[in-house]
Amino acid sequence: MATINRDFITKKPFNDFKNYPYGFARSGDFSIREAELLSQHGSLIAALMNVEVEPMSAEEQSLLAVARGEKAAETTVEKAWSKYQARINRPKVGSMYGRSRYTDEAFEISGGDDDDLVVED
Repeated sequence: MATINRDFITKKPFNDFKNYPYGFARSGDFSIREAELLSQHGSLIAALMNVEVEPMSAEEQSLLAVARGEKAAETTVEKAWSKYQARINRPKVGSMYGRSRYTDEAFEISGGDDDDLVVED
């Protein structure tokens, strides 16, 4: 049963519709080669991270160590996955304009009568 599951996972292309709804290649964050590597190997790496499958080779153990942050990326697949993780885990920007510097209270007229302007016709 594990081999069928493993074969299904390795053949399934990886997509992240939450963060990249139009795909990795159209996002502008990844090169064409990195987008291909993510779609080919991303499902396996995600399954290794979620402990759905066990690593069977030294390459997969290395991928898992890089994905966990225990080791620096060396191969192109590892570098692409590290770049993907850095992109999806970056801090989110709340607003381009930020919070307003002025509040409504700053524009309210104070109770003093000394600076009232009276215009008569």
